[in-house]
Amino acid sequence: MYENYLVRIPEDTEGISIKNIKGADYVYYTYDRVYDSVKKHTKPLNKTIGKVGEPGKMYPNATFFRFFSEAELPEEAEIIPGRSSCQHIGSFIIIRKIIAEYGLDKIADDIFGKNGGLFLDLAAYSIVTENNAAQYYPDYAWNHPVFTEGMKVYSDSKVGTFLSSSTADERIEFLNRWNEGREHKETIYVSYDSTNKHVQAGDVEVSEIGHEKDKQGKPVFNYAIAYDHNNEEPLFYEDYPGSINDVSQLQCMLSKAEGYGYKNVGFILDRGYFSEPNIRYMDKHGFPFLMMVKGMKTLVRSIVLGVKGSFEFSRKYSIRSYKVSGITVRHKLFETDEKERYFHVYYSDRKEAAEREVIENKIDRMAKYSSLAYGRELYDVIDEDISLCGYFTLISSEKMTAEEALDLYKSRDASEKLFRGDKSYLGNKSNRVYSGESTETKILVEFVGLIIRNRIYTKLKEETRKAGSKANYMTVPAAIRELEKLELIKTPDGSYRLNYAVTATQKAILKAFDMNVGNIKEQARKIGLELDGREA
Repeated sequence: MYENYLVRIPEDTEGISIKNIKGADYVYYTYDRVYDSVKKHTKPLNKTIGKVGEPGKMYPNATFFRFFSEAELPEEAEIIPGRSSCQHIGSFIIIRKIIAEYGLDKIADDIFGKNGGLFLDLAAYSIVTENNAAQYYPDYAWNHPVFTEGMKVYSDSKVGTFLSSSTADERIEFLNRWNEGREHKETIYVSYDSTNKHVQAGDVEVSEIGHEKDKQGKPVFNYAIAYDHNNEEPLFYEDYPGSINDVSQLQCMLSKAEGYGYKNVGFILDRGYFSEPNIRYMDKHGFPFLMMVKGMKTLVRSIVLGVKGSFEFSRKYSIRSYKVSGITVRHKLFETDEKERYFHVYYSDRKEAAEREVIENKIDRMAKYSSLAYGRELYDVIDEDISLCGYFTLISSEKMTAEEALDLYKSRDASEKLFRGDKSYLGNKSNRVYSGESTETKILVEFVGLIIRNRIYTKLKEETRKAGSKANYMTVPAAIRELEKLELIKTPDGSYRLNYAVTATQKAILKAFDMNVGNIKEQARKIGLELDGREA
């Protein structure tokens, strides 16, 4: 696909060539050379970067921007003229408030310069539309206020150029600046979890055939987030090759946390990170941990059997908030362990019923496809498995009660919602980009979108807790849909004005962000002036 505007053909006579194909002249760029050991000569690697339009100029394609990101583009290539007469302002007002509170606008402007506003717009776009496809960004900007200077509506070509031209230094600096402003003195617990993403096409070095969660057999890269549970904020992210498993990467993450200055920090980890080297590494660096144990390992199995029958139906061990019973015992994790850990064993009758049904169904399926003439049920083995239904175990390095450990582990729900928001709400199940730089920049945009969306989530959650009841419009998607109904329309005098008064539902949502009708009217007035090209 070629753009509908002309740019100068790069004046690189060694790497640029023009080929005529079916009457049209195409511009090729030699980006590398490889030696063919069979034919004993060097073979050039070429890609089409444009189609000749007039002498010395061509219509560029997406590949052109990968290799010539600094190329000068005509004004019409970047800015789409005009704007819708109806502007949705509600979500923008909330997002802008959060961005200002976190100082994200200052960080973005310092690092990305004149593209700082576009960077924040892409994050806002992913939150409001639940999409991350760059080609649809202009449609969003057409009828929404934006953060760009003069509220310019940029084209998808401009977006592509920005994504491909951002550097690793800029992305690293952004994370450094963000983490400088986070809490470092208090003891905090950080949840660390990972997922993987498909890459639709392109030269993305970090993507590999690896440990896919959905088993499609396609290249993926892994993506992990460290989340501060005490302050309910994402701290930093990692992306790494798809072939690296979670256990191997954990120590790199722990080292990064230390590098960001988080000294008094503990980690809440899922069962996939359990390994003796990881435990020893956390001990060595003084990182306390809380970890779910995968399955019924031999040690855990013996501990559960050791306490079974001593706590399940005693009021003393009841944890009513989770409808479970829990008890804590001390034991070493492995033979050479230098200290005892705290094993928190829990029992749930609901969990027992569900797990018992799974076992019975599994036995039924096995019996259906086998004959009693060739085998028999091992009653003692089956009975022991059934006797362990309903039990689960957490291990902590620090002393805490079973209830405290479960409270802390359940706080992982926030980070898990973050991942669901990333894939479901922000449209980031896959990254629709064609180069490594574009992928990396898009991941950073996505991370900032998660920071903002997570703040919306926590503010709505706090307001719901205060109200004592949960309204169906106090979820992030529902609140955004409702706020999108706050509109400015262009009146015959050429000015933008509020179309409707603020509704009761909108007032309830705005209260979560310490805003009222007066704030909205003032914000609407300022946005209207900015859209008109006047000083607010």
